[in-house]
Amino acid sequence: MAFVLDDVEEAMRDTARKWTREHAPVMQLRALRDARDTVGFSRAGWRELARLGLAGVTVPERWGGAGLGFAALGVVVEELGRTLATLPWLSSLMGTEALLGGASEAQRQAHLAAVCAGVRLMTLAHDEGHRHSRALPSTTATRSAGGFVLRGTKVMVLDGHVADAFVVSARDGEVTALFVVAAGARGLGIERSQVVDSRNAARLTLDGVTVREADRLGGAELLDRVLDRATIALSAEMLGSTVELFERTLLHLRTRRQFGVPIGSFQALQHRAAQLFCEIELLRSVVREALVAVDEGRSDVPRLACAAKARASDTFALCAAEAVQMHGGIGVTDELDVGLFFKRARVTAMLFGDAPYQRDRFARLEGY
Repeated sequence: MAFVLDDVEEAMRDTARKWTREHAPVMQLRALRDARDTVGFSRAGWRELARLGLAGVTVPERWGGAGLGFAALGVVVEELGRTLATLPWLSSLMGTEALLGGASEAQRQAHLAAVCAGVRLMTLAHDEGHRHSRALPSTTATRSAGGFVLRGTKVMVLDGHVADAFVVSARDGEVTALFVVAAGARGLGIERSQVVDSRNAARLTLDGVTVREADRLGGAELLDRVLDRATIALSAEMLGSTVELFERTLLHLRTRRQFGVPIGSFQALQHRAAQLFCEIELLRSVVREALVAVDEGRSDVPRLACAAKARASDTFALCAAEAVQMHGGIGVTDELDVGLFFKRARVTAMLFGDAPYQRDRFARLEGY
């Protein structure tokens, strides 16, 4: 595995870094939160990012994407993580991966180009409880004339309050199935959820939603594909947030003076900073390996997804806690951005399964 970015990846990183710092800085998250914005992100900004080719990085060119793969996606979302950008890239990724892995040519033509252009949003609706699970869903899909009737409830649907369509998991007998459901479908209720990190999610209620046979995409294998790839991509975002938070903390250690010297000269703080550096480098390695494994179509993608997310959850949380400690009293105030990163660390740790969940799944995949 090459740790050095190629020319395309460097160009993608530089473009994403310049754009996010100019158009999606941390202060934008604050502004959206304080204004109680009904959308939760800048639609114009998302369309502009799409115009630069960053909204459909992994989608083949024939369907409107850039066709550059997950290694390129990783460097982009790492930059989004550095500014806590609220853009719906993760929800869009889950929608496009579901379509790429299980949709017909007609369905891909109908959705992918619009998603890559930033004018259509499709997301996954899977979780049903307080914690992530890949067990057979409680939502049911009952066969009817020419299709299915869906009944159930979904929670923590990313960007679900503004999505145009959903990929919904449901129980078809004793197997898992995924269905495309339009946001305006009769019997579908959508309620925005309040998330501690000021991000966007929704609760879906499916009360007799009717879908066609053609709207069925696939089963448990497709769901695993979507969740594994989303987990790896989220880990890359968490890496970006962790690095940014670490760099801000180092700057504080170098500039904050106590007893006439920078506090970074204190050996105890140096040791803690050194530990964070080592943990971040380990995280960087496993995330890069997972991203490359997806592009290479390797069989160990599920295990690497678990490893990357477990490491990302632990490292981001550790870095956030240490940042609060090293900044002292101001670290717990809303005046400082550290608190925003701390909240994001808590939420992302739970998305798609926390560290214990990932380690348990890794062990099961290894046959234990």
